[in-house]
Amino acid sequence: MSVVMNDLGIVRRNIKRADRTATENLSRFGVATVHEAMGRVGLMQHYMRPIYTGAQMCGTAVTVLLQPGDNWMMHVAAEQIQPGDVVVAACTVENTDGFFGDLLATSYRARGANGLIVDGGVRDVADLTDMKFPVFSRAISARGTVKATLGSVNIPVVCAGAIVNRGDVILADMDGVVVIPAPLAQQAADAAEAREANEADKRERLASGMLGLDMYKMREPLAAAGLKYID
Repeated sequence: MSVVMNDLGIVRRNIKRADRTATENLSRFGVATVHEAMGRVGLMQHYMRPIYTGAQMCGTAVTVLLQPGDNWMMHVAAEQIQPGDVVVAACTVENTDGFFGDLLATSYRARGANGLIVDGGVRDVADLTDMKFPVFSRAISARGTVKATLGSVNIPVVCAGAIVNRGDVILADMDGVVVIPAPLAQQAADAAEAREANEADKRERLASGMLGLDMYKMREPLAAAGLKYID
């Protein structure tokens, strides 16, 4: 990601977060449903994976810009966390060092964080799993970090290919991580609800034995494309 010098050494406080009710509504849906409902946008890269099976989270973003091999700003970010937040950490260059472990998780949880998204490494995975503190990361690495170089907190970042602004809604589950812009949170929740209702009807018909070929009216276009059946 590109960073200008004016972006560094900044902590924005008292940020505006997405509407709480809209955020809670979005938490009812899966990442795939919301991603599709929004027009297939906002998805982070596929390499962002949960550190333990079943991890999931939904909350408003506190963004962090890290320097490679330096987790100083992760500690700075802790002060800005409010209950229901998700910390989203990007790095100025690709880096997989272990920026986060169980001690920081203990601090974040005490502040009310719902989890962490980090486009970098994480360690103390066994402890984080026992704590049930959700983390989605680029890598797992025991390699430690230093505290020497300024980054920033609550500025726009690009995390795993997705633009994240402070206060956006972050939804993560076993399918991946999706970013919902704060102004569109309720609209996305409404679209996700409509999509879920539509899928429930389709699921019922498929369970009754109907084929997707017929439900989606695929036979005619398949024939036009040249599909032939041979007995």
